[in-house]
Amino acid sequence: MLARIVVFCLALGLAGGASAAKTFKWSSGGDSTTQDPHAQDESFTKSVNAFVYERLFQLGKDMNQIPWLAASVKSTGPSTRVVTLRKDVKFHDGTPMTADDVVFSFQRAAKSKQFRTYATPAGVPKKIDAYTVEFTTAVPNPTQLNSLGEVPIMSKAWCEKNNSVEPQDFAAKEVNFASRNAMGTGPYKLVTYEPGVKTVHVKNTEWWGISDKRMESNVDTYEYRPITSAATRLAALKSGEIDFVLDPPVQDITRLKDDATFKIWEGDEMRIISITFDQARDELLFSDVKGKNPFKDKRVRQALNHAIDENAIKTQVMRGLATPTGLLSPNPKGEGIPAAMDKRVAFDPEASKKLLAAAGYPNGFGFTLHCPNDRYINDERICTALSGMWARVGVTVKVEAMPKAQYFQRTPKKEFSACMQGWGDTNRDSAFTLKPLFHSFNAEKSLGDTNYGNFSNAELDALIDAMDVEMDPAKRQVLINKAWEVLQTEVLAIPLHRQVIPWVSRANVSLVHRADNKFAPLWVKID
Repeated sequence: MLARIVVFCLALGLAGGASAAKTFKWSSGGDSTTQDPHAQDESFTKSVNAFVYERLFQLGKDMNQIPWLAASVKSTGPSTRVVTLRKDVKFHDGTPMTADDVVFSFQRAAKSKQFRTYATPAGVPKKIDAYTVEFTTAVPNPTQLNSLGEVPIMSKAWCEKNNSVEPQDFAAKEVNFASRNAMGTGPYKLVTYEPGVKTVHVKNTEWWGISDKRMESNVDTYEYRPITSAATRLAALKSGEIDFVLDPPVQDITRLKDDATFKIWEGDEMRIISITFDQARDELLFSDVKGKNPFKDKRVRQALNHAIDENAIKTQVMRGLATPTGLLSPNPKGEGIPAAMDKRVAFDPEASKKLLAAAGYPNGFGFTLHCPNDRYINDERICTALSGMWARVGVTVKVEAMPKAQYFQRTPKKEFSACMQGWGDTNRDSAFTLKPLFHSFNAEKSLGDTNYGNFSNAELDALIDAMDVEMDPAKRQVLINKAWEVLQTEVLAIPLHRQVIPWVSRANVSLVHRADNKFAPLWVKID
C-alpha cells in the first residue's frame, strides 16, 4: 500500500512538472527564409537562427557588444587579434566547440555573398591551440572587433557529415541540409521547421549559459507560426491562441494600447528604409523608355526625391511610426554623423517637373517599382504611396510587391529597375553600411554586395577605402561624413525614414525590446 502511495505521489509530481512547462507562441506576417546561418543577412531570419547559433561576441540588452563564445580578446599587433574561447561550450550533439569550428565558420561565411562583408574584414583565422584563434587582417582595421561578432559559429564535423561545408546560395534557390536543419551551441534546439507553417524550438537544458546565469527566460518551447493576415494575427492574440505579434498593424496601435488584454512595446529601430535605382544598365528592364536609362541622369533621381512627401507617408501610411530622414544611415547619431546633415530635401513637385524636363522627360516616363509585402512596416503601402506621388509629376509607376522569400532571391541578382531596400545595423559604425551598400561592387574585397543599384562613384569609393584603414577616430569621422555628403549630393539612392517599431504581446508577457528589432528568447517570461 505504501509503495502505491509513493508511486501515486511521484506521478503527481511528474504531472506537476509537465504542467509547469511553458510554451510561448508568436507570429508575424512572414517567415524565416533559411536555417543556414551564413545564407541570409536579413534581420528576422538572423533572429530565428540565433535561437540555435551563437557568435564570439553578441549584443546585450543595452545593445553593447559583450564576449559570448569568446572568453577574451586581445590585440597582439596593429593587424592581429587573438581570441580565447570558452572551454565549457558544447554543440547540441554533445561535442565540444573548439578553434577548429571557429576557423571553419569564418572560412565558410567568407564564401557567402551575404556574410563575406563581415567575415572578410574580421581577418584570416588561424588556430593557435584547441581554444585559441588568431585573426589577421591585411591592413589595420578599425572595425575588426565588430566584424568578429557577426559570424555565427557552426560545427565543422556536422557540416562535413551533412554535405553542408559550403554556405547555401539562397539567391540561386539552392537547398542544402543546413538550410532545413540546424545544430549549434545556442540556448534552444530546432525540432520542427516547416516553412510557411511553423518553427519549433525547445530549451537546450545543457546550454553553457544556464550555469553562467545568462538564461532569464522561463519558456521551455517557442512555437513560431507565420500568419499573413494582420487581422487574423491580432484575433489569435486576443483569443490567447498566440502570445506575441512582432508586427502589429500601425493603424491599430492606439486602440491596442487601450485594451488591457495587450501590452505594447515600442521604440526606434536602427533601420533605414530607402529606394534604390538601377544605374548600371544602358536600358532599364522594366520601363517604357527604350535605348537608355533615365536613372543614370542625376536630375531624374533629384526629381523623384523632390516629388516625395515623406511627412504624408509618416502620418498617413505609418501613422506616426517613422522618423523622416535625409541620410541613408540606420543610426546617424550613433555613427557620429552631424545632426545638421540629417535633413530631407524639400517636397517640391514643381521642381521635380522642371528637373524631368531638363533631363529630357517633359512628359515623364514609366517604370516598375519592386517591393516586399511582408518584411518592413507597411512596405507595400509605402510603395503604393510613392507611385501616387510620382504620378503627380508625370512619372507612371507600376508597383509589383511579393513575399520576402521571393524578393530576397531576386535583389542580389539586381533584377529590378527600382526597389525598396531596408538596412539595419547595430554596430554603430558607418563602415557596415557604406561598404556593402554604396561601394561599387568588388567581389574580391567583399565590397558592394548589397549595392542593388549597381552604381559606381569613384569619389565615394575612394572615401570608403580611406575610411576603412584610417585608425585615427577624428580623421576617420571626417572621411565618413564626406562619404555621406557625396551620397546625398549625387542622390545615389533615396532615403525615406527610419522605422519606429511596435510589438504587441499578451499582458502576462515580459520581454526586452531592442533597437535591432530582433526577438530575443533569452529574456522572455510568461507570468
